[in-house]
Amino acid sequence: MSTVTTIAGQLDAKGLKVAIVAARFNNFIVDHLISGAIDYLERHGLDATGITLVRVPGAFELPLVCHKLAASGQYNGILVLGAVIRGATPHFDYVCAEASKGIAQCMLQTGVSVGFGLLTCDTIEQAIERAGSKGGNKGIEAAAAMLETIRVLEQL
Repeated sequence: MSTVTTIAGQLDAKGLKVAIVAARFNNFIVDHLISGAIDYLERHGLDATGITLVRVPGAFELPLVCHKLAASGQYNGILVLGAVIRGATPHFDYVCAEASKGIAQCMLQTGVSVGFGLLTCDTIEQAIERAGSKGGNKGIEAAAAMLETIRVLEQL
């Protein structure tokens, strides 16, 4: 019988440096994502001095700032938080697609773990659900995914 080698990340944030890049647009939603993420990281051992919060105008600006921070070599992980809510025009589709693609490219180009906490919702109600009500807080989930990936990458 063979033994499988398993690499898994622990949810331990002690000693890390993390940047949170958060959109100001739809601030009433994004602030809840930020609060949830910071609370989660601190409860998992990250000292508040290890967190840098950078605010950008909207979702479209997230990839550029994410990439700049990741490329700096100062952070173990980047957490991207924002909320895009569908309107009456195709603007939603363009912003969501380009922001998502840019954030993924940042992670692949820099090798830095990026937590994806960009909500893309059809309604305000969906966004509220995902920012801390019955749908949970997606800021927490993105922080957990980033943290686990950081710890996996350390083992590779």
